[in-house]
Amino acid sequence: MSSITRAALAAASLFASVNLALAAASSVPTDYQPDPALQRASRGELETRVRKACVIVQARELGVSESSLSRPCGCYASRTLTSFTPGELQSYRDTGVFNQSAQAKAYAALSACGVRS
Repeated sequence: MSSITRAALAAASLFASVNLALAAASSVPTDYQPDPALQRASRGELETRVRKACVIVQARELGVSESSLSRPCGCYASRTLTSFTPGELQSYRDTGVFNQSAQAKAYAALSACGVRS
């Protein structure tokens, strides 16, 4: 597989999880497969993944530069993952989406960090 193909697949995978990671995962396609890397990712790697997803979605939604969203999305990712119980974190690892109780915490973090939902 060429590096361009791998990069495209990685970007597609990240794009697919962008909306899901922003606590808006109320309807997940039945054919969705979570990234297996979630199972072995450190907490810091998970936080980076959530932050990047936030930056990408918010930049697209607001029409602003990704760099301008670094602080609010970093706040969102940190607050969200810090608030998760071990069970909520494991559910995210298993499914690639935030479960119902985790979604509520993620929405609270969006508001607290000034991120538009």
